[in-house]
Amino acid sequence: MPGIDYLIATTARLRAPDGCPWDKEQNHRTLCDCLIEEVAELVQAIDRNDLANLREELGDLLFHIVMHAQMAAEEGHFNFDDVAKEVNDKMIRRHPHVFGEGVKLGDAEAVIKQWEQIKLTEKGLKKTTLFKELPPSLNTVLTAREVWKQIQKKGYDAGQTVDVPTIASLKENLTEDLAGQKLFEIIAACRDAGIDPDSALRRHTAKVVETAETNVRSS
Repeated sequence: MPGIDYLIATTARLRAPDGCPWDKEQNHRTLCDCLIEEVAELVQAIDRNDLANLREELGDLLFHIVMHAQMAAEEGHFNFDDVAKEVNDKMIRRHPHVFGEGVKLGDAEAVIKQWEQIKLTEKGLKKTTLFKELPPSLNTVLTAREVWKQIQKKGYDAGQTVDVPTIASLKENLTEDLAGQKLFEIIAACRDAGIDPDSALRRHTAKVVETAETNVRSS
């Protein structure tokens, strides 16, 4: 029997009436903190290039996915097979240049553009906001990165909230080590100045979004 089938059976047993008291008490919400912790541990294993730990952490994350699917199955919503089939169908549908007869794409940028177009078509979305809605729990650095990506892709004008020439200049000789050093130094300086860097970045990113939306609507 494939390993995934063993894991699904084990998870169902843990949730059974005579299973584990802790596992039986859990629901989708109560597992959120544990899920975030598991993702952080997985990222740490990747950062350390610890392949043995990577395998373990991937397993822990997979257990969470199976657990959520098991709870949904118990309520008659969907099961793990439904989850796997849906994401597999999505991957095939969003890669027509690989699985279909679509035009072959030559670079990653073209793939991303096509992905976004297919996504909008699938969901029947109408553009009501300039920026993609991001989860509020997404950390401030990733949120800022996503906002900048949207500004670049759409050509939005963020006014004085973003100094584009400075960004271009910083990018010229930027390496991961140097970026990490500079970010650390800024955070350390914020601490010494009594500024919360997380709040500062969150508020400035919100200002960038607000300015860009105002500029587009007034143009």
